[in-house]
Amino acid sequence: MLLGAYAKLHYNPNQLAMDKFVIRGGNPLLGTVRVSGAKNAALPAMAAALLTEEQVILENIPQVRDIETERKLLAAMGAEVELGFGRAHHRTTISCGSIRNPEVGYDLVKTMRASSLVLGPLVARFGRARVSLPGGCAIGARPIDLHIKGLERLGARITQEHGYIEARADRLKGEEIVFDKITVTGTEDLLMAATLAEGETLMLNCAREPEVQDLAELLIKMGAKIEGAGTATIRIQGVTRLHGAKHKIIPDRIEAATFIIAGAITGGDLNVTACEPQHLDALFQKLQEVGVKIVPGPDSVRVMGDNPLQAADVNTEEYPGFPTDMQAQYMALATQAEGASIITENIFENRFMHALEMVRMGANIKIEGRRAVVRGRTALSGAAVLASDLRASASLVLAALVADDETIIDRVYHIDRGYEHIEEKLKGVGAQIRRIGEIFPKKKAMAKAAGR
Repeated sequence: MLLGAYAKLHYNPNQLAMDKFVIRGGNPLLGTVRVSGAKNAALPAMAAALLTEEQVILENIPQVRDIETERKLLAAMGAEVELGFGRAHHRTTISCGSIRNPEVGYDLVKTMRASSLVLGPLVARFGRARVSLPGGCAIGARPIDLHIKGLERLGARITQEHGYIEARADRLKGEEIVFDKITVTGTEDLLMAATLAEGETLMLNCAREPEVQDLAELLIKMGAKIEGAGTATIRIQGVTRLHGAKHKIIPDRIEAATFIIAGAITGGDLNVTACEPQHLDALFQKLQEVGVKIVPGPDSVRVMGDNPLQAADVNTEEYPGFPTDMQAQYMALATQAEGASIITENIFENRFMHALEMVRMGANIKIEGRRAVVRGRTALSGAAVLASDLRASASLVLAALVADDETIIDRVYHIDRGYEHIEEKLKGVGAQIRRIGEIFPKKKAMAKAAGR
């Protein structure tokens, strides 16, 4: 495995990075920033490698913590996984021809919800799987009951005990699956499982996200027969085996959107490159309503934040609606808009934890259940704040970019889960941001966190 100095710092299994960001606001962001590959597309693509004994090569892999967690997860089962990061490409090569034990323990899944994506591929190819219930960001309940119901429809026998899900099947059989609610990981998990099921599987009320479409494209390259990915109805004709493939991961639309808001909130002139503007329509519509100038290109977006910002309400929805993963970042922008913005979170019930941290910085935000009322424009001031999850971390960075004085953001390991070198990218377009911190042995860090 080829890893640079950054990876060695953040991924040492015997150490825990207690890093912070120190940000001094006031600089407009000017220049060009490049978007990395989509973490939420790379993770299911890596899981899809379990469906074949042949080599799967994935390009445009982001250098983020969740990718390293997925590498460890696959390697623990006996897969050979090489990660290479450099100027020429970000690539992983995965060979799952020697899987010894289709089991994933809690230590490997406790920090990443996407770990549940291995359940379907394992039972489809090996006839059994034992996977610990997953963890991830603390943003509300994200049960995997829809995964389980779908696998049972395909003929798997499911048991749950001691925090583990065990699935067994001689061979999965195609069936009609209707999702009670739209689920991205559920759609992806069952899509992978159905590729090796006997007969036809019809999945209804599927997630339509670009990441689902990207996974389907990889599976088709591997020999799967899939129709309708990107719509609410997906039809899969099962095959007896899949083969290796080479695939380039799509750009990260959430990272692109975060940088677009960074340009807008700082009054900058920023060119966001290597992205897919067609994945950002809902964001563009909202930002234009707020008063932000957006100029999309074939694979780039220019954002100009020289207009006064005006308040606008937003409701999070499944794709192609406004993404829940951009709610926190939009809240930061709303603090700088004239008037009251009402933000309604319809996907997760506990995703306003960043609001209190913004209030520490001077924001005027009131939480009313699933609604947040943000009154602007308010002058933000630097403060010591705490990141609670991946997207909350990004929103606090955005708020800090326009705050007076210095902001210190703790627990930035959250942002390292999904943003590649974000401080270096922001520094490259004029932000005053630096990473500080110590590296503690794990036992010492755990004792410190417990107050001992």
